[in-house]
Parts: sequence; C-alpha cells; structure tokens
Amino acid sequence: MTFKKIIGKIHLWLGLASGLVVFILGATGCIYCFEKELQDWIYADKLYVSAQKQRLPLDNLLVIAQTQLGKEMPVNRIIASADSKSSYHFIASKYNPNGWNYDKQWDYFYTVYLNPYNGTVLEVENTKYAFFPVILHLHYDLLLGKPGKQIVGWSTVIFIVLLISGLILWWPKNKAALKQRIRFDWKTSTQWKRKNYDLHNISGFYVILLALCIGLSGLWFAFDWFKATVIWTGNGGYIPAKETPANSDTLLTLQTSKILQKVADRSYQIVPEGKVFMFNLPEKDNAKAVIRTNIYHSAHNYMKRSFLSFDRKSGDLIKNKAYDTQTGAEKFTSMIYDIHVGKILGLSGMILAFIASFVAATLPLTGFCIWLGRKKKEKSKPASRTGKNIYFPKPKATI
Repeated sequence: MTFKKIIGKIHLWLGLASGLVVFILGATGCIYCFEKELQDWIYADKLYVSAQKQRLPLDNLLVIAQTQLGKEMPVNRIIASADSKSSYHFIASKYNPNGWNYDKQWDYFYTVYLNPYNGTVLEVENTKYAFFPVILHLHYDLLLGKPGKQIVGWSTVIFIVLLISGLILWWPKNKAALKQRIRFDWKTSTQWKRKNYDLHNISGFYVILLALCIGLSGLWFAFDWFKATVIWTGNGGYIPAKETPANSDTLLTLQTSKILQKVADRSYQIVPEGKVFMFNLPEKDNAKAVIRTNIYHSAHNYMKRSFLSFDRKSGDLIKNKAYDTQTGAEKFTSMIYDIHVGKILGLSGMILAFIASFVAATLPLTGFCIWLGRKKKEKSKPASRTGKNIYFPKPKATI
C-alpha cells in the first residue's frame, strides 16, 4: 500500500469518527464569530437605553437587582459599560463543575438588565436557557459537561490531523493537476459527485491556514496541558510561579454604605481608557475575599485587559495588574478567544473566521458523500471470479 493510500485510510476513518462533532463545532462557531453583533441587534431593547446626565450609585442599583432575584440567588457579577447608552447587567450564577450535563452544571444563572439612570428593570433573564449561552456550551462541551469537553478537545485534535492529511491528499502531481485543485471548473455536464469532490478539496485547501488557527486556539479551552505549553512557550521556556492572592483585611468593618460605587469610581480613575468594567463581588462566607475588577480596554474584543483588586470593607486598592505590566504570555493568552473567533483582525477577521467555520462544518458532509459514493460504486462493480459470487459473462451468440 502506497503512502498516500495509508494517509487516505487515516483521513477516512478519522473523518467518519469525528464528523458529527466537527459539524457541530463549525456550525456553532459561525454563530459566535458575530455573537456580540447579533446580540446587539436581537436584544437591543435590554442592552441599550437613552443616555442621561447622571447614573445612580452602583450600590443602589444592586439593591434593585437583588430584590428581583431574592436572597437565594445573590448577585456575584456586575457588568458596567463606559458607553452612556448601555444598560448595566447584574448576574447571579452558581456553577457546579461536577454536573454531568448542561442543566446540572448550573444550579442557577440569571441576569437582571437595569437602566443605570433611573433603575428601571429592563428584563430578568434566565440566562441558563438563553440562546447564546446554550450555543456556547454546545460548542464548548456538547452540553455534556466534562465528558463532552474531552470529546470536543480530542475531536479538535483529530480535525487538525485531518487538515494536515487532507493537504497531503490534495497535493497535485503536476501543473495540470494543480489547476483542478485550486479552481472550480464546473460545466453543465459536470456530475454532482464531481462538484461535491471539488467542494471538499478546493474549499478545504483555501481555508486550511485559518482552520488550523481556529483549531489550535480551540485546544486552549479544552486541555490544561495545552495551556501550560502555551504559557511555557510565551514566557521563553518557564512556567511562572503562582501569584500571591490579594486578601481583604478581616479586621476592618464596612467603612461606607457606597462601597461598590467607591470601587467603581476608583476603577474608572485608574484605567480611564477602559470600555467595559466587570465587578466580581466577593463570596459572603469568605471574609478575605476581595472585590475584583476586570477591565476590558475595548468593547469589541477581550485581548487587552487590566485587573484590579479592592478590599471588600474599605474599598482601597490592594492590587493593580495593569495591561502594560503583564508578561508576554499573559498578553498572548488574553488574545486566544479573539484569535479563535477572528476578532483580532476586526470585521475582516470575523468574516474570514465565519467562512472558515462554515467550510469546516461542510467538510464532514462533503467527505461523507464522497465515501458513500465510493461505497455504492464498489457494490455496483461485478464480483471477482475468485470471489464467492462468480461473474459469468454472457455467452456469445451462435449461428
């Protein structure tokens, strides 16, 4: 058996084994390339408000949001945008990492959308069953928890192998064959099998580099060993020591009833270029826990971030991890998601990632059709004389 035939067999069986998962990842990936833009369009009524002069204190807004949810579901995240036309989001969620499926992974997950100027409740959303979070988890773990995450991760590894083996199979023998491998030359007489074959080979060739970037960046979310490898590489061959966690002073008492607004004002002051501020509230039963602020320097991507930690009782700054002080590996890892969905190159990158994801979703379908066509062709061939069913040719007519 020749080298290409061996590669062909590997390509075939790996493709059949991972085809359904790759299709799901490609289809859901298409949606998430434009997730923010789609949400802005579909959910404009709860995401945007009319700009006014003065926002209410964050502590007052938290009381309104918590009243909507009740004491059983404490708010643990607040998302506030610097954009004067954006609503504030108060999130109450409890994640169960041992849940075997999506429903069991979240004990609850709610978002209260508030008008920050007058405290009007725009919507109380059961985010657990909202469209985009469900699609995200379908992409992340097939809604199957840890087992699904492993299936997605190893299917992504297989997809990368398929791209490389597909390139080997695609590689033309001469210039004449090259023309057929890089352009569609369909005529009215071209059969659908040939068109399907060209769709699989030619479209796969044109997106291979993009698909490899998407696949490799996807491994970051699937495997801890891959994360460690990326961090080790980004830091020049070493894993940095774990940072000392910031802790609140347990001897202090609450110094002001407007502690959240104090933290927010300080965050705005320290990082004035910030566009989206996520305030992570401390756990009630952990006296040392701090209020953490994740600050995104762009409203459209995540690749530039700063991190602040504040004492939960005094609101004083404990730790400032500005973007400029972060290591090369830390900056690179912040870019992984934006690489994965193409946002790192703006709108053009998102379009390219969408095309690559769409083609990736079609490759299992067109590949399956190629395999199915060959199976039918093999069945339609006359059996060998040495086989069980002997083919007898028609006797010649006699005079």
